[in-house]
Amino acid sequence: MASSTEGVTGPVEAMHGLQLSNEDPYRSHMTGEGEKDTAWRHGGPPSYHVVNSLFEQTRTQEWAKGSLERVVQDLVKTWEMELSHKTKLEDFKTLHPQNFRFSVNGGPWLTGQETLKVGSYNALLQTKLEGEHGAYKASQETFESSHDVFRAAFPGGFAWEVLEVYSGPPTVAFKWRHWGVMEGPFKGHPPSHDTINSIGTCIAKVDEKLRITDLEVYYDPTQFLGQLTATPKSPDYGEYKPGAVSCPFMQRTPAS
Repeated sequence: MASSTEGVTGPVEAMHGLQLSNEDPYRSHMTGEGEKDTAWRHGGPPSYHVVNSLFEQTRTQEWAKGSLERVVQDLVKTWEMELSHKTKLEDFKTLHPQNFRFSVNGGPWLTGQETLKVGSYNALLQTKLEGEHGAYKASQETFESSHDVFRAAFPGGFAWEVLEVYSGPPTVAFKWRHWGVMEGPFKGHPPSHDTINSIGTCIAKVDEKLRITDLEVYYDPTQFLGQLTATPKSPDYGEYKPGAVSCPFMQRTPAS
């Protein structure tokens, strides 16, 4: 397991130099001079207070600052923040705007603009198989509706952590865990109040500035969606509906 920062001292120090601000203990590029012209999706930088609390209380690993695991974890958390809350690719600091591409389970590559358009949930839940999983149809969801779905299911947050790092830059391979407590409904399925876990791996290629150029994600979406649909579906739900139907307007608390 790669657990040191040997050979990547410059990028690591640059990343953690930004993290020592008061903006967020795990995410950078939210405030400061570098973000004065950033176009934010909801008018300003988000607060991750709720999901950070879930993360700190129920994580399985606690990586030391300066470790490669912590750098990778914070980089991905910052990337997810930018993807969810910045509207212009040129405002992103965690990826190369022209060269970035994203693939899930060996499926087609999405460009940075394509990934930004559909959002992280739709990108992760697309399938290269014929047809779509009946529980979630990415082709029928928008960026906003997809986030409403998971805010509704995980009002207490949907946290993410690095479990293990196998190699360091420029090609970073690592194992991750994504989890939250299903305290709200999901597509007609009432809350189970169980902890929903998704575990997978990533291969990320980064440049000398620690910007992501290629990001490959591998995990089992059927296993993840199966946990969300374990409770009997309400007969009143009917046919598939985009978004979090029949749920009150969800406060825009980041889900991950």
